[in-house]
Amino acid sequence: MNEPLYGLLAEFKEPEKLVEVAKSAREKGYRLMDGFSPYPVEGLPEALGSHRTKIPAIALTGGLIGGLGGYFMLYSSAVAFYPINVAGRPLHSWPMFIPITFELTILFSGLFTAMGMLALNGLPMPHHPLFAVPQFSLATDDRFFFCIQANDPLFDGDKCREFLNEFEPVGVYEVDV
Repeated sequence: MNEPLYGLLAEFKEPEKLVEVAKSAREKGYRLMDGFSPYPVEGLPEALGSHRTKIPAIALTGGLIGGLGGYFMLYSSAVAFYPINVAGRPLHSWPMFIPITFELTILFSGLFTAMGMLALNGLPMPHHPLFAVPQFSLATDDRFFFCIQANDPLFDGDKCREFLNEFEPVGVYEVDV
């Protein structure tokens, strides 16, 4: 019985080939694809159709929650629940609230950013189907890999294999789920 297919993985020796195949795949209409390399390759994110990230909005949300929550915590404790009149000073002394408010803004923004990054990247992921391909271990050394996922609307195993073979890869491998 055949296992369900995750996609096709092509192996290349040069980074230029990886960028070339990514651009060509994008032009053909493939959208669920990814490139893997041992170091950043100039032009690869654009060729893959890099997308906007939600991380800045998540960081802003965390910062607002932390800042407003910190200010409300200080205000409620100093003014609403435990008002203590010391030498006739005002109960709502907002300049004294600024350091804690700032610290909680930074803390919550950082925590939301870290948790959002992990969630958006699908981490932790103890196993990824690509790890089952023995040649994929070379992605950390000197090889460049390009994967078209099987759940792409345009994916057809034979046509994708022909398309990838046009770029003279070292090999094209089927990746099982």
